[in-house]
Amino acid sequence: MERYLEEYIHRDMAKKIIILSGPRQVGKTTLSKQLAPSFVYLNYDAASDRRMIRDEDWPRDVPLVIFDELHKLRKWKSKIKGIFDTDGIPPSIVVTGSARLETARKGGDSLAGRFFAYRLHPLTVKELVMGLKEQPRVALEKIMKFGGFPEPYLQNDETYAKRWRRTHLDTIIRGDLLDLEQVRDLKSIEILVDLLRARVGSPTSYSSLAQDLQVSVHTVKHWLQILENLCVIFAVRPYHRNIARSLLKEPKYYFYDTGAVEGDIGVRLENTVAVALLREVHLLEDTTGTRTALHYLRDRDGHEVDFLVLADRKPVLLAEVKAFDETFAKALWHLGRYMPSMRKVQIVLDLKRVREKEGVSMLPAHAFLAGLSLP
Repeated sequence: MERYLEEYIHRDMAKKIIILSGPRQVGKTTLSKQLAPSFVYLNYDAASDRRMIRDEDWPRDVPLVIFDELHKLRKWKSKIKGIFDTDGIPPSIVVTGSARLETARKGGDSLAGRFFAYRLHPLTVKELVMGLKEQPRVALEKIMKFGGFPEPYLQNDETYAKRWRRTHLDTIIRGDLLDLEQVRDLKSIEILVDLLRARVGSPTSYSSLAQDLQVSVHTVKHWLQILENLCVIFAVRPYHRNIARSLLKEPKYYFYDTGAVEGDIGVRLENTVAVALLREVHLLEDTTGTRTALHYLRDRDGHEVDFLVLADRKPVLLAEVKAFDETFAKALWHLGRYMPSMRKVQIVLDLKRVREKEGVSMLPAHAFLAGLSLP
């Protein structure tokens, strides 16, 4: 299956090193191997590949070299910089990895000017409609049931998805987490994940989580940051023109794996929309350099809208998600009046017909997600 990033990476890999990050098992290695008819694949976890990487004696007569888990090599950025500066392209270079790669990429300037970074996301309704020719309504139903990770989605089996999910999370917490951080209390982090599953879309009370886990607020915040770094969850923070004030308020947390969410159909739909919006935000940023952000919006009087998308610090989309309510949300008008030029939409799961009123659109969820794009 061709993934949505392939055309963009093809365009850039003739000029730059490609760094491809994203959640574990989201399809990074599969995508990389589809970029060229022949390639050299080197996984730093394999002893023979590790020796080849250190000695730099892989074949050069191929169009592509893929380095997987290379972030586990000390000073890996200097290694890649030396290869790029000495050998140039071809062969093209793709470096793949998940949490630690993304964290390491942001630190230091060893690769400055030599790479373009991409973040691969789980399958969305839009990608499934375009890539697999799924019907939008069917794609949405399956994502809400199985999640958007390729393996459980394509298996189309609920029991298989549950078994995959247990193994997936266990690998992240007992493998990637210990590789990233020195954490002793793994069981409490597992409990934190379970607590978050039932609180998706609600403002997070750090003190409440700390009380449930019998740890400090500081520890809870640290663990939440670890789970973000591991691409298990992502935060949607409240918007304020003063960004510093926004960061001090309570975020909402969503799961990359919609299938992991506990709650009613409305909560699952909201998480599905959050993942789709984050994908579009990251796609716009990674392919155009536009500075983007995903927030929620709430005023002092309690008016709240689920999602606000910014592009180059300008509001471009205000979106409210409802499972069944076909009454226009007053908050869309109340908060939208401060940003009259942006698109305002209410997304409803089983909407009978498209509606429009005073600049606010009401759309079926599957239709909105199938046609989702940002300016």
